[in-house]
Amino acid sequence: MMLACVTAAAGAAAVEPVETAPVVVDGVPIFRVRGVPAYPARDRAAVITSKVIAAAKDSTLPTAELELAEKADRTEIVARGKMVATFVDADAQLEQIERSLLAEVNRDAIAGAIERYRYERTLPFLQVSALYSALASVLLLALLVVSRKLFSRINRSLESRYRARIENLRQQSFPVLQTERLWATLKGGLRTLDWLVALVIGGVWAVYVLGLFPWTRALAQWMLSLLLDPLRTMALAVAESIPGLVFIAILVFIVYSLLRLMRLFFDSVAAGTVEIFGFDRDWAHPTYRLLRITVLAFAVVIAFPYIPGSGTDAFKGVSIFLGVLVSLGATTFIGNILAGYTIVYRRAFRVGDRIKLGDVVGDVMAMRPLVVHLRSLKNEEIVIPNSTILTSHVVNYDSLAGDKGLILHASVGIGYEVPWRQVEAMLLEAAKRTPGLLQDPPPFVLQLGLGDFAVNYEINARTDQPHDAPAIYTALHRNILDVFNEHGVQIMTPHYEGDTPEPKVVPREKWHEAPAR
Repeated sequence: MMLACVTAAAGAAAVEPVETAPVVVDGVPIFRVRGVPAYPARDRAAVITSKVIAAAKDSTLPTAELELAEKADRTEIVARGKMVATFVDADAQLEQIERSLLAEVNRDAIAGAIERYRYERTLPFLQVSALYSALASVLLLALLVVSRKLFSRINRSLESRYRARIENLRQQSFPVLQTERLWATLKGGLRTLDWLVALVIGGVWAVYVLGLFPWTRALAQWMLSLLLDPLRTMALAVAESIPGLVFIAILVFIVYSLLRLMRLFFDSVAAGTVEIFGFDRDWAHPTYRLLRITVLAFAVVIAFPYIPGSGTDAFKGVSIFLGVLVSLGATTFIGNILAGYTIVYRRAFRVGDRIKLGDVVGDVMAMRPLVVHLRSLKNEEIVIPNSTILTSHVVNYDSLAGDKGLILHASVGIGYEVPWRQVEAMLLEAAKRTPGLLQDPPPFVLQLGLGDFAVNYEINARTDQPHDAPAIYTALHRNILDVFNEHGVQIMTPHYEGDTPEPKVVPREKWHEAPAR
């Protein structure tokens, strides 16, 4: 039963870390002791420290009188019958040595601490310490003076060398306020560096001088730990993360090389030097971007466990917080990106095409991941989100113009007294006179309807120059007016109540009246 309890206690001690605390005399730790929940290690160390100091203050007590007293369950260090420290089997198990050996080693440490305590309070030691302190103070003043002169010289050098350049910037393009702010920033940075150097010199002096005297050595150790502990922690963290950083560096090199090869391949596809059956050349760069995102995301997933601090709760909390922000704020952003790729792969239009989106007509200048840039017929730049394009109908004037031609059309209303064959012939003649309209396939005329006052005709003709459609329309309308005027056929107005005795036409002799040419 006793063996089972000891085994269970040993197993618990192996699993849970044991709390320890140092026994410190005049800022110098001499050994560490463990504690239990009922008697914490910090309280036990404080009691031992007070007893060691009490023994050291008793100048009549030689350190040779420190003795070991063996008990059944413990070993005591006593001085003239007074217990100074006690060690049990648990202390020996923590150090993995015999209890008697542990007590003997710690007795020697206590004897050394007592002797050092008494020596450091002797007059010769204090005189030497005061001398070193005075020398350190003189060195401090000398270093501060040298530092101040050095930074003053640097300041004058900067002012003489760069002040003229800053003035030139102000005369050329920079406002006065910006140049003065730039100069103030430079001087402020130099001043901050000056104070930082002085602070470091003063801190080193304080730690050294305070460490010379036993009463202030603990304060010196505390000040030194404020500086060294963070540096030590960072150094250990860097050392522990070196294997992970090496893995990340190798992964970055592999991913970079893979992306370079992918870019070379898809550039060749876009240029036409490499052909893939059923794969449009315009899909090359969007496909590369999608694959690049996939490869980078996969690389991030692989590298994440090797990122320094990735396993900490703080890192996980920040990652979740950023993920929530991205998911809440990037809905429209992601929607526009997906819409952009959808537009590319469905081949609705290309850069250079003339399209119509709703009420907007223009030439496609650029197709971005989020938006499409159009140049309107009035030379206006119009930026349209991809998500808007995805939910709207798109009219592309260029996609079929090169193959079958874009059909341009114009409508006229002609009275019932004019033979329809004559009207069609005049409309075909107007189309024949219009430059930019193709004669093969030939133009054709449609009768759109028999209105209340006129017959509605529509001339249709093809063109392979969709970007010149406004100019071609203008020429077609002019030719229609000329042909109908030549043959004395009236084009009906939208609304009228009765015909006048004379036809409403423009005779040829009046075609070029001023200011016409």
